[in-house]
Amino acid sequence: MSAALQASLATERPSSPDAADALLRPSGARVILGGQANSRLPAMPIAPAADTLFGPRGVCLASRDGPLFVSDTGHHRVLIWHRRPDDDRAPADIVLGHRDFASEGRNGGAPHAGTLNVPTGIAFGSNVLAVADAWNHRVLLWRGVPRRCGQPADIVLGQADFDSTLANRGQPGPRADSLNWCYGVTICDGRLIVADTGNRRVLMWNELPQGNGTPADLVLGQADFATRDEGGGAPHGAVGMRWPHAVMANKDALFVTDAGASRVMVWRRFPTSNGAPCDFVLGQADVAGCDHNRGQWAPTGAGMNMPYGIAQLGERLVVADTANSRLIGFQPESLAMGAAATALSGQHDFTLKGDNRWHAAARDSVNWPYGISCCDNLAVVADSGNDRVLLWEAA
Repeated sequence: MSAALQASLATERPSSPDAADALLRPSGARVILGGQANSRLPAMPIAPAADTLFGPRGVCLASRDGPLFVSDTGHHRVLIWHRRPDDDRAPADIVLGHRDFASEGRNGGAPHAGTLNVPTGIAFGSNVLAVADAWNHRVLLWRGVPRRCGQPADIVLGQADFDSTLANRGQPGPRADSLNWCYGVTICDGRLIVADTGNRRVLMWNELPQGNGTPADLVLGQADFATRDEGGGAPHGAVGMRWPHAVMANKDALFVTDAGASRVMVWRRFPTSNGAPCDFVLGQADVAGCDHNRGQWAPTGAGMNMPYGIAQLGERLVVADTANSRLIGFQPESLAMGAAATALSGQHDFTLKGDNRWHAAARDSVNWPYGISCCDNLAVVADSGNDRVLLWEAA
């Protein structure tokens, strides 16, 4: 996180209704992986191959030059480009979750260390690849960048072993070592942070786990590891969550997209105690708000509708405002309770929404964008509704 973005979290400031700037280059994505740029063909089944994607939801660009990791969610696999691709429809180098690029299906049969079932969040840090294997209710870790197709994971979290896949390990409630529909994952400064969505909480490991089933060290969204109530068991506020989906962090600050409450929760300082309340939210006027677009049909710069992804692009905080089919950016100096976004891509102004602006997909449009990953001035967007990934430079 930049010094400017971090400094802005020290003091609340009033929101600003500034007109929208372009967030990403108006000419559109420089590289499109998977789906076509301007397809007007009817929807057709997408056969798995090294250059196809089906509803991708997670992306991670480890450095400006790569590798690039993509959760090809609909095909229940992860694709890896060892070098950042520079051409449309560039084929991936290897696949995880299946033995080859032509295979698909949930777990490919029986689950094990090399299978996936609706992989979503994906992260790489401290030479570890982490994948939120959501419908297996587990997080898989690989030490180093995988180098062969179907390579099995080294560590599993949320389950005792690689063969188990029950939510909360088959128990009636959650524990520090269980997961339930986990969709988001990030690695920051040696910490592992997971959006344990079905348990309405975020789990944190202070160090990267070294063994299967390692319990988490801290929980947010709930007072303890044994509860999973919406709102933390209280009216909607600064502690509880409805549908946490993605996490962005550094050593000092934490951001969580609470998609079910159409907001982003922000902790100015990294939480150190269970159930620590956030300092403010974006997308709502206050911590009690939870309606899509603040209760309005049309969006604004200050409202959101089911935000799923979050990242930092240069000085700006970027949010995938998924159900509004747009990407919105916040200036660091504007971050405060209910602040309005100042930059926009995917729509022509803040009052508009609609998949691909109600037209065919274009290089500068999105359709239910999910995950975002940024490196330097390059954003990578999982444009899930268009079955593609966009490599799109900042404006």
